[in-house]
Parts: sequence; C-alpha cells; structure tokens
Amino acid sequence: MSVALTLTRLGGCATTKELRRHHSRRAIAKARGDGHVVAVGRGRLTLPTTGEHRRAAHARTAVQSHLSAALHHGWKVKTVPDLPHLTFPRNRRLRASRGDGVVPHWADLSTVEVAEGVTSPVRTVLDCARTLPFDEALAVADSALRSGAVHGDDLVRAASGLRGVGSAAARKVAAYADGRAANPLESVLRALAIEVGLDLTPQLEVADPGLYARVDLGSEELRLIVEAEGYESHGTRKGLRRDCQRHSLFAIWAWSSLRFAYEDVMFDQEWTRWVLSSWLIARRGGTPASPPSRFRAVA
Repeated sequence: MSVALTLTRLGGCATTKELRRHHSRRAIAKARGDGHVVAVGRGRLTLPTTGEHRRAAHARTAVQSHLSAALHHGWKVKTVPDLPHLTFPRNRRLRASRGDGVVPHWADLSTVEVAEGVTSPVRTVLDCARTLPFDEALAVADSALRSGAVHGDDLVRAASGLRGVGSAAARKVAAYADGRAANPLESVLRALAIEVGLDLTPQLEVADPGLYARVDLGSEELRLIVEAEGYESHGTRKGLRRDCQRHSLFAIWAWSSLRFAYEDVMFDQEWTRWVLSSWLIARRGGTPASPPSRFRAVA
C-alpha cells in the first residue's frame, strides 16, 4: 500500500509517527520527494489536495469550507473530498466557468474568514454537520474537539442557535461529538451504534479483578465492548496471542465483545448495523432477524 493511500485511510492528514507504523522512513521520504504527500508543519503530513483546495479558493476569491476547511484545520475526515468545497459571499454571483471543478456554497462570511481564506473552526464543524451524513459529520466534529480548536460547549451553543435546513442534524452532531474518539474509524463506528440505539463511550476503561483494558468503544452498564480493527495487519504471532488472551478475558468476565473490520465500518455498513442492532435485540430478549442474504455464508 502506498504512503498516499495510507494517509487517505488515516483521514487525509497524519503525523510522521502515525505513518511510521505502516511505512519506513525511506518510503515516507520518497513519497514527499515525489509530491504524493506534503509536509504542512513540523512532523505533519497531508495530501496535495489540501494545497490545491487552498489555491482554488484564492483563484475564485472564495474561502475554503466544509471538508476542505476541515482538512485545512488539520482534522481527520472519513472521506477526503475530490473537489474543493468553497463558500462565496451570499450576494456573489458565480459564472458557470468559475464553478467548474468545485463544490460551491453561499453564506455570510466574517471579515476574519475572508482574510484567512477559510471558515472558522466552529462554522466548519456546523457546515459539515448540516450537509454530510451523520457518520461523516461526527468524524469531523470528534476530530475538531480532539484537536482543541473547538470546545464542546461552544459547539453545542452555536448549534442551538441554528435555524433552517440541516439545523436538527447539526444539533445532533454537536450533542454526540466527543474528542476522546481516537480516529475517524472509531467515530464512524460510534455513529452507526448511535443510529441503532447504542450510546457507547469512546476509549472506555474496562476494569474488573484481574482484568484491565482500554477499548475503542464500550458501555459499562451493558458490559459491551466494541472494537474497530484498522486496515493494517496485526499479524505478528506475539500480537495475535495477546489479542486472543485479551478477548478470552473479556468473555470470562462476562463482557460481550464485538469486533469490526475497517472495510465493514467505513464502506460496507449493512453488516455493521445488523450486528449492532441484533446484539441489542438479543439483549432485550428478542430474536434477531437473519443476517442480510449476502452475509449468510460468513459463518
């Protein structure tokens, strides 16, 4: 897998330390030299599209917004946008030729946003929350809180004042945003859990006599552990053994443990939703429906 693809799957931006878990220093240096990834600060790398979006905004006297602004602020996203998202002043008319190759939006812009060429952190989160699916929007909001650029109380307060299309969706994202989520994969998995009625805590500490673990998501009340397995291989014998021991301990101490692959969480969510909802139905004494037909051969 190329360094650029890894960076994409890590949310569009990452530290050198994060990339070193998957690639050698030489591979990262070559990717930089070839222009496949770009350094935007000390130890921080991003995709060239970030700079392209900034140039597109400047050329059109617009500001970066939505997912383009999220990447500009250094936040991780579920899906790196192919086209720049640009916001123009509300009274601005855009010639057809100037709208080619961009996703245009219109809004009242502050003088600071115009000067800096990008929407403010809080506005960026709310713009994404109003227009993106819940899982993508939650990934942006979690990353914004994790970065420290946005505070939860400020986000909830700003969302409460919204009116019009997407305002209810924005308030939902603001209510559930949590900076403890480690990455977009965990944020997306938590969004799917919320949609089926499971409100899970990110980075839950599981502690019982003889057992201590920090898990991706969980509920102490339900004694449920939900983990998102990244796309990278965990295939060392030592790692496999430790993983087997960990999940055996969960079972011994009566914790339910559900594990999901990167691909099922991010791209093929039907299975993930069915598993989460089926677990909840079974816990309540019901009988889960059969899995979707294309998954019935899994067992």
